[in-house]
Amino acid sequence: MKTTTPTIKEKEKGLFDALKGDFGFTNKLQAPRITKVVLGATTGSIKDPKKKELVGDRLVKISGQKVSPKAAKKSVASFKIRQGDQVGYQVTLRGLKMYSFLDKLTNIALPRTRDFRGLNPAAIDDMGNFTIGIKEHTVFPETSDEELKDVFGFAVTIVTTSKDKKLTRIMLENLGFPFKKEAK
Repeated sequence: MKTTTPTIKEKEKGLFDALKGDFGFTNKLQAPRITKVVLGATTGSIKDPKKKELVGDRLVKISGQKVSPKAAKKSVASFKIRQGDQVGYQVTLRGLKMYSFLDKLTNIALPRTRDFRGLNPAAIDDMGNFTIGIKEHTVFPETSDEELKDVFGFAVTIVTTSKDKKLTRIMLENLGFPFKKEAK
């Protein structure tokens, strides 16, 4: 008989039971949940259009969804960037694609990260959102490791309904995110 680990979506359904005693929740709708995941990569210093396309293509493979190019909001002469120039890519995941990406992130990509010692809990902002910086996109299995010269990093922002840092951290720990152990 094959046993599988519960997915993040399955863990999120049981989150109310895990948190109701500590936070005094009386209704299942009071429990925090993940609303969306935003992936963003910048290509500001890359001048070659083929390399810019490569970044967008790899983000499509990682997320399983079409990316949208992002333009510079204002001109910066020292960086040789004009307003409207493409400086990056962004993709927003919701629903089933969001949960499958989070499962892939926690179970495959983070353990493959070199010198990984846990996620930094200080990356949770005051609004209850959590941002992870991925230094190398090659930790995801969809990307080919053939061209190591074109390695790029990107940010993963997990947007939650929680409005508290402590609640967000406890929620993410219950969902299986590996945080750094605090020194006592």
